[in-house]
Amino acid sequence: MTTLVIAEHDNATLKPATLNTVTAATQCGGDVHVLVAGHNAAAAAAAAAQISGVAKVLHIDAESLAHGLAENLTTQIVALASGYSHLLFAATAAGKNVAPRVAAKLDVGQISDISKVISADTFERPIYAGNAIATVQSLDSIKVITVRGTGFDAAALVNQGNAAIEKVADVAIPGTTTYLGSEIAKNDRPELTAAKIIVSGGRALGSQDKFNEVMTPLADKLGAAIGASRAAVDAGYAANDLQVGQTGKIVAPQLYMAVGISGAIQHLAGMKDSKVIVAINKDPEAPIFSVADYGLEADLFVAVPELVAAL
Repeated sequence: MTTLVIAEHDNATLKPATLNTVTAATQCGGDVHVLVAGHNAAAAAAAAAQISGVAKVLHIDAESLAHGLAENLTTQIVALASGYSHLLFAATAAGKNVAPRVAAKLDVGQISDISKVISADTFERPIYAGNAIATVQSLDSIKVITVRGTGFDAAALVNQGNAAIEKVADVAIPGTTTYLGSEIAKNDRPELTAAKIIVSGGRALGSQDKFNEVMTPLADKLGAAIGASRAAVDAGYAANDLQVGQTGKIVAPQLYMAVGISGAIQHLAGMKDSKVIVAINKDPEAPIFSVADYGLEADLFVAVPELVAAL
């Protein structure tokens, strides 16, 4: 029994979600291999070899894999799949783009968003916006799984990695999908799903200008990433990629500050695993207070500037 973790990387460094996925892989039993498929990604492969618990790194270098196109990556993974009992992906936008394609090609059922490994074929995953936990068993010979990063600690990096790096030939790919270009949003703040501190704003902020005026100084003081509720995003106060919740990003930072967020069940599903939750809301009945470690019943337009001044 051997598990293959599909690494997420930018051809130079590994994405943090890969480390959480490796932890889940080690709990499945057997050896853990990591696939680094990219172009000029030797540095990422070397980093993967330093992950604790990894026995081997498979490195595929091909120009067609430079940008992580799901169609091209799927072909490579399917060609390797017969040698593995489990194929694990991080439950990120990239992982969710590739895993279903691989499962379909292999004609197996995908198990999505697992938060716990019970045994090699049995897993737990949240359903109904996190209000229930389903225990699922897979009888497929190859199990295709996406891993919720917040459910597993990040695997440690060791200075002298023991994992061997094996070069694997790329599979010939029909030229049906090619990379044309991308528009990448620039952000000087920590990436939302990897941030240790997140401050999130809700619809109560009232406008995009007020959202920025209130939230930016607080984030600057704390060195935090900025998030938002779906209501704030839908109202145009914040960009889509800042949305935290069931239909946004799932986060579990050391500190999560919810400012003017009522705490709808969909939002709680995305942040309730945070280590410490602080809520600021003038409505004492707001559901956010039911999960908060610290709650402040106050007008956010008064409380947050005071907090910034104190910090």
